[in-house]
Amino acid sequence: MDYLPLFCQLRGKTCLLVGGGEVAERKARLLLDAGADLRVCATAFAPQFIHWQQAGKLSLTEQPFSAGLLDDCWLAIAATDDDQVNQQVSADADARRIFCNVVDAPQSASCIMPSIIDRSPLMIAVSSGGRAPVMARLLREKLEAMLPQQLGKVAAYAGSLRQRVKAHYRDGGLRRRFWEKLFSNDRLAQSLANDQHQQVSDLTERLFSEPLNHRGEVVLVGAGPGDAGLLTLKGLQQMQQADVIVYDRLVSAEVLNLARRDAERIFVGKRAGYHCVPQSEINQILLEQAQCGKRVVRLKGGDPFIFGRGAEELEALLDADIPFSVVPGITAASGCSAYGGIPLTHRDYAQSVRLVTGHLKQDSELDWAHLAAEQQTLVFYMGLSQAAEIAHQLTAHGMDASMPVALVENGTSTRQRVVSGELHQLAELAQQVASPSLIIVGRVVALRDRLRWF
Repeated sequence: MDYLPLFCQLRGKTCLLVGGGEVAERKARLLLDAGADLRVCATAFAPQFIHWQQAGKLSLTEQPFSAGLLDDCWLAIAATDDDQVNQQVSADADARRIFCNVVDAPQSASCIMPSIIDRSPLMIAVSSGGRAPVMARLLREKLEAMLPQQLGKVAAYAGSLRQRVKAHYRDGGLRRRFWEKLFSNDRLAQSLANDQHQQVSDLTERLFSEPLNHRGEVVLVGAGPGDAGLLTLKGLQQMQQADVIVYDRLVSAEVLNLARRDAERIFVGKRAGYHCVPQSEINQILLEQAQCGKRVVRLKGGDPFIFGRGAEELEALLDADIPFSVVPGITAASGCSAYGGIPLTHRDYAQSVRLVTGHLKQDSELDWAHLAAEQQTLVFYMGLSQAAEIAHQLTAHGMDASMPVALVENGTSTRQRVVSGELHQLAELAQQVASPSLIIVGRVVALRDRLRWF
């Protein structure tokens, strides 16, 4: 171990910052956030330092560094663009047994400042010991993405409950189980973030009153159209906390690989004309897993509320009094059109978008006359097998047979294929692609030749 990680309480303690430029300004922000009594020494100051002094947040000394400025200090930071001055600050601080950080020269410093993830009172620090600062920054960014912003409020609230939990649960194992349920309760975290005090109180009392293994919850998560990078941050967080992942065929392997490694995975895949698991049985799986006290993530391709039958699953949970929440995802229409270079709207060509199911059972199901109107974009989900009927109905109700169309297969993935043509060719084009594919109809499709980027 090259460095001992140490969190310092600097509130009200005198710290010296040598330097008045941009780098020094970044260090000053950290020290002010920590509540330090900050003194800054430099021969010139950036405007922000003057503003801070006028606001009474720090004191400025406009002079070259001298060792006497270190008197009564707990910490020193050398942040000038002069290596000789920085080395002098470090040497004088060492002589007084004061920790000193030297920017861009960790080998000359007695302490280093790590990359910080601030979810106060929860603090996480990442350091490479000065050897690979870019790596430390990238790791910090990954952690920032994984950790909800409201985590700090949850940690603070947990602190206020410690004595009550200790008195309520004498057994250490039961206390640990209580804390696990509290920290994984997304609804409680959201209520804390929104300062919904009554709801926080009600949810807390429920946690104390219910047996710890009484019931779990279900989180309905939209996995997006395929590219793992399009999964939302909240969706990723829920997957990392899941005990069970219930997923279908449209969830890409790349997205599934982001799930918690030891989570149980249950495949309930569907494809056109064949249901591996009937919808009623999927509903029952969700119920049974949650009733075993597990945290279940129901992972659906795209967005679960857009032709995803998500509402049906939630209604079954509601009838059984199982807690649930929903994390929306990027729907296929948005993802596939963007990756296909086709804007869904354009002020010259389309002022509205219609998302339409391609599962056609009878002509009366769709208002073809309105669908055939100009100045809009149509996106048909699950429409490959009905491509001929779609083309027939649209042209029969007045749409130009030369209207541009595109079919996007495996949209947003590395296997994406796009075939395009005109409406009268739609049935023929549908023979060239496989499911899952999306059909886009509208003048905006003609922009693909110029806007395609993926």
